[in-house]
Amino acid sequence: MALYKQSSELLPERRILVGPDNKSVDNDYGQKATRRRKLGRFSGRRLLFWVFSSATFVSICLAVFGLKIILRGETADIILSVGEEQKVSTDRIKRTPRRPRFVPCKVGLLDSVDDLVEPKEITSFADFSLQFVDREEIALNDSSYPRFGGHQTLEEREQSFLGKNQTIHCGFVKGPEGFPSTGFDLDTKDKEFMTTCIVVVSSCIFGSSDFLRRPTSKMISGYSKKNVCFVMFVDEQTLSKLKSEGSAPDDSGYIGLWRIVVVRNLPYEDMRKTGKVPKFLSHRLFPSSRYSVWLDSKLRLTTDPMLIIEYFLWRTKSEYAISNHYTRHCVWDEVLQNKRLNKYNHTAIDEQFNFYQSDGLTKFDPQDPNTPLPSYVPEGSFIIRAHTPMSNLFSCLWFNEVDRFTSRDQLSFGYTFLKLKRMNPHKGLMLNMFKDCERRSLAKLFHHRVVSPP
Repeated sequence: MALYKQSSELLPERRILVGPDNKSVDNDYGQKATRRRKLGRFSGRRLLFWVFSSATFVSICLAVFGLKIILRGETADIILSVGEEQKVSTDRIKRTPRRPRFVPCKVGLLDSVDDLVEPKEITSFADFSLQFVDREEIALNDSSYPRFGGHQTLEEREQSFLGKNQTIHCGFVKGPEGFPSTGFDLDTKDKEFMTTCIVVVSSCIFGSSDFLRRPTSKMISGYSKKNVCFVMFVDEQTLSKLKSEGSAPDDSGYIGLWRIVVVRNLPYEDMRKTGKVPKFLSHRLFPSSRYSVWLDSKLRLTTDPMLIIEYFLWRTKSEYAISNHYTRHCVWDEVLQNKRLNKYNHTAIDEQFNFYQSDGLTKFDPQDPNTPLPSYVPEGSFIIRAHTPMSNLFSCLWFNEVDRFTSRDQLSFGYTFLKLKRMNPHKGLMLNMFKDCERRSLAKLFHHRVVSPP
């Protein structure tokens, strides 16, 4: 106990002693200790004061401004004013409708690839010779330079829709002698490998826009692993990203089933337009191939490719197969959606759309029994092709529209198919447009990689 000196004496420190029941007790000098209740009374009065003041403030706010509260999913507007009754009006909250959920549906694939035999009917499709422009010997100036897609005139474009022996523009067009490459340059070893492919599964990643999604190996038969080429086209940026994530190709150039083929000197600044080269021009990249399956990089293949070819091409006697869009079937709706989501420059979309309307494009009418397709808008992430002359022609025509206009290939699909059909009434493209839910059964869908802003 501390000691204090007073009047030449040492006196003990004076303290207030409180017993267990909060009552004061006498200290060593017989003095009554003060109770704590006095402090409690003081704090209680202050608390009542602040509660009353807060309630008054809230009442004033209600009277002046009103209050919106939510009761059991309803909005109640409470308006209080002096001398008037309380008025309450309730309205249902406008909730954003949930995005519909799309699920796979059953596809009647064979149980195995054993004893698969290519049907003879595959050779009964339209037969003609299709050659491609390799080099343009044109006078070049500041406004005209070598382009990967070439410089197709409108007259050449019109004639290219005819299914006949002809030479057409279809990408990979070189400039005059002495000019540099127009793009999509491949290593010689990769080119040699690609010439050996008879059946191809291909995809691409440019600009590190996606993760590498390997086909589900246990769902791919031993026959397909041995006889089908799985080729993933990437640019140098994507290859560097894959290596940094621990997915470097092995000594043979493979990551899983994918043969990694590096593309240098990309032909377009727009990565989406560059991606249309392997998407549409597999018959140019794989000159010996008879069949190809394309899937976007957002998909992981979970089905054997030979079973896919048998079901969607051989069984339906088709040479081209693609699924319809899951919600939109009219190009008019697709145009509006692209603008709403700012998928591309609006002026460029209008230019393309107006051109198509002037050339006979009409709205999709589901009630018309003569409508040639169940939809004029495809879900273009999965394409199955037989590399027949008419199928190759359609692929070139569709690519040329993307090269001439926007990279939004869903805008040009319906127009290209209808024009090709109109100009070849007796030997059109045998196209199988299947249900989108079937596409979802063939591959697993993922979101694109989110690219962080610089």
